[in-house]
Amino acid sequence: MLVGVISDTHGLLRPEAIDALRGSAMIIHAGDVGKGSILEQLRGISPVIAVRGNIDTEPWAASLPESAVVAVGAHKILVLHDLSHLAVNPAQAGLAAVVFGHSHKPSTATRAGVLYLNPGSAGPRRFRLPTTLARLAVSPTSLEPEILALPLR
Repeated sequence: MLVGVISDTHGLLRPEAIDALRGSAMIIHAGDVGKGSILEQLRGISPVIAVRGNIDTEPWAASLPESAVVAVGAHKILVLHDLSHLAVNPAQAGLAAVVFGHSHKPSTATRAGVLYLNPGSAGPRRFRLPTTLARLAVSPTSLEPEILALPLR
């Protein structure tokens, strides 16, 4: 199964991001969505799990949780926007992964057997950071992340 992972769209869903997310069984948005219409566009591709980021303050975002635990196959994934708000020990909680955004810096790391995945920012380019999202290949025994740089037209 392939899971699309996106964050920090800040109201901009690029056609390149839509293309990269096609074929995903599920899409995870790790916050700073920016506009409710972004989630509607993503739902046109696949079911969406989204959390609220620090810029998601308009009424449309009130229904978004600050964090969510998603079951993907046999794996539990915690989704939150800002990793500094992590309030549990992921390994002790039985989580396979933590997906987060906020920094706009794409990264993958494994600590204590838990995958930490930041897909980076797929929205307006900030500073000299790349415009990215991620895909997560899910099998019964593993989660394999891939960071994708979006080609900007």
